Amino acid sequence: MKKLFREAFTFKESQCNIIADRQSALQTAVASIRRNRELLEEYGKAHPKFFWTLKSIPVPQEPEVAKLMAEAAAKANVGPMAAVAGVLADLAVKDMVSEDCEVAVVEDGGEISAVSNVAIDVAFAAGDEPLSKRFGFRLTEFPAGVATSSGRFSHALSFGDAEAATVFCRDAGLADATATAVGNVVNGEDANLAIERGVDLAKSIQGVEGVLILFKGRVGMSGKIPQIIRVNPTT
Repeated sequence: MKKLFREAFTFKESQCNIIADRQSALQTAVASIRRNRELLEEYGKAHPKFFWTLKSIPVPQEPEVAKLMAEAAAKANVGPMAAVAGVLADLAVKDMVSEDCEVAVVEDGGEISAVSNVAIDVAFAAGDEPLSKRFGFRLTEFPAGVATSSGRFSHALSFGDAEAATVFCRDAGLADATATAVGNVVNGEDANLAIERGVDLAKSIQGVEGVLILFKGRVGMSGKIPQIIRVNPTT
C-alpha cells in the first residue's frame, strides 16, 4: 500500500484537504492556492464585475486562475465565481504533478481535483440529508474533477432547491461551474421533471462526463458515474 501524506489547510474562504504521495507536494499545493487566490484578488480590484456577475463574461488571458474560471463559466453559462474552488484545486494539483507526484488530490470546499495511479474514494456529502456520507464514489480514471452544488446545505448561492447536484468531469473547474448551473434549475413540485431538467442541462455542456441529482428524496443520474461505494457514516 502506497504511503500517502495528508494535510488540512484553510486560507480565507478556501477550506482544503490535500493528499499526496510526496510530503513536499503538500506545501506545493498550499503555496499554489495562496498564490492563485492572491492573483485572483488582484485581478478583481481592476475588474470588480468578475466577482459579482452571475453571467459568463469575456475570458481574460491572465492570470491563469481567472482565465480558467471564465472558460468554465462560459461553458456552463454561469458567473466565473461559480468555478473558483474547482479551479483553485485544479491548479494546485497541476503544480503537485509538476513535482512528479503520482497521487495528487485537492478538495476545496467539497470540490475535488485528482490525479492518481491508485483508486481514490470520495464521500457524497449533502449536509444533514439522510444519504449524506452514507455512500461515495471510487475514482479510477484520471484526471478527475468532482463537484457538488446544493440549495439546502451549501453556503454558495443557488437558485434551485436540490439536496445535491454532483457533476463529474476531467477537471474540477468545469464540474464546479456545471454543478452550480444544474443546481439552479432543479426546483418545483414535480421532482421527476426537475431532475430531468437538471440532467438535460448537464448533458448539454461539453466536457461533462456524468451527473447525479438528489431532489426530494429521489435520485436521477446520467452519463459516466464512478463506482458507487458504501461509506461508514461514523468516519
